[in-house]
Amino acid sequence: MGIKSLLAKPLAAYTASKIKKWSLNPHQTQQKEFGKLIAAARNTAFGKEHDFASIRNYDDFRKRVPIRDYEAFRPYIDRIIKGENDVLWPGKPIYFCKTSGTTSGTKYIPISKQSIHNHIGSTRDALLNYIHQTGNAGFLDGKLIFLSGSPVLTEAGGIPLGRLSGIVNHHVPAYLRTNQMPSYKTNCIDDWEKKVRKIAEETIKSPMTLISGIPSWVQMYFEVLQEMSGGKPIGELFPDFSLFVYGGVNYEPYRARFEKLIGRRVDSLELFPASEGFFAYQDAFPSEGLLLVLNSGIFYEFVPADAFFTENPPRLSLEEVELGVNYVLLLSNNAGLWAYNIGDTVKFVSKDPYRVIVSGRIKHFTSAFGEHVIAEEVEQALREAALGENVEIVEFTVAPQVTPDSGLPYHEWFMEFSARPANPDRFRLKIDKALQERNIYYKDLIKGNVLQPLVIRSVQKDAFVHYMKSEGKLGGQNKVPRLSNDRKIANVLSGMVTESWGA
Repeated sequence: MGIKSLLAKPLAAYTASKIKKWSLNPHQTQQKEFGKLIAAARNTAFGKEHDFASIRNYDDFRKRVPIRDYEAFRPYIDRIIKGENDVLWPGKPIYFCKTSGTTSGTKYIPISKQSIHNHIGSTRDALLNYIHQTGNAGFLDGKLIFLSGSPVLTEAGGIPLGRLSGIVNHHVPAYLRTNQMPSYKTNCIDDWEKKVRKIAEETIKSPMTLISGIPSWVQMYFEVLQEMSGGKPIGELFPDFSLFVYGGVNYEPYRARFEKLIGRRVDSLELFPASEGFFAYQDAFPSEGLLLVLNSGIFYEFVPADAFFTENPPRLSLEEVELGVNYVLLLSNNAGLWAYNIGDTVKFVSKDPYRVIVSGRIKHFTSAFGEHVIAEEVEQALREAALGENVEIVEFTVAPQVTPDSGLPYHEWFMEFSARPANPDRFRLKIDKALQERNIYYKDLIKGNVLQPLVIRSVQKDAFVHYMKSEGKLGGQNKVPRLSNDRKIANVLSGMVTESWGA
């Protein structure tokens, strides 16, 4: 056992005890965070406009502060960029986090001196808690890689600007710097395909122990390593590789392919980070759901997803949520976002402690026929159908086909396989049946002959890579949307279809 892993054990135990303390007092913890946020921002421009001085409780806040998305916050962000102080939070942000919006173009999300600790501290706590729960600290003695965007920062209004992963890269603790890979020079490469190849060259002979990133891009890294090594399993190249850390998407569609690439099982740790904050992490092994981070400068609200687009949707505090309900997640934080809709939907699977699963995006759904199918439903249906089929899926997305050349409309599933199903039509109908069991509206449309069962389009190798590259979103923290309510992605992928099953 190395010195780093040895020293980590008592710190991990201390961290786990702190997590237990606040997670056992969730409502008091959130009330305390709420009070600190309101008091701190009372004299900001936003606080004065919304009369923070008279806010005494959450009900007052609900009445004074409406739900906003980025477009509604943009005028405040513009004022900060023009040099104004004390707009959303005291002083100015120490960073703007650049992220791509589906309707807003590039978004500049403020990160303050206080909120950067949410991003860094929550990651640290997740790793230390994992060490305490599993006893595995050995990864600290080897090489660690965080597949991320470039750490090169530009400026907006004199404020450093970059992708979240690049910003966080500047705050990796000094004691891990000597373990971190790739080199800074390689990490600054913009072209993702060149960057992955260079990373593979730098790491292929290194004692890698922890690998972290979006599953689809880590999979690309593994495939390049195999190509360079003549097909060796990743677990053979890195015999001490013991922990895969990921977030942003459901790992299950990738699991079979990962295990084949690695050649054995390794522990995984799921995180729920975003540009606006670090919200949750896996706290037990195994466990269903992620522990909601309640003590780190964020106050949460929840809106039932099926009521979100009504005129006055209900807004609930943590105390009011129920298990199994799909909620739109709102946050107010110590960077100056207030009742902010981040676009993600969550579902509580436990209230003791509060654990959530990420069920999708409020704007990512398929509902051309009123069915409102969400990401959680298609991912679970696919996972169930894949059992016993020996199928390996690289990536997939779903779109409606409203005007087929003949026959009834249908849901069109575009899939890239690394191992195709032995019986494609059976696999297709198993997915459709599983989806019907999860979404009664979809089932009614099938039974009522409004829709025919789904169609699968098998696409050529790297089809999704080509699509993301064409959108300028290859690599880093970018993710392929699981669902669309239009044909934008489908129209591109339609030119890369190799086989079709159904219709």
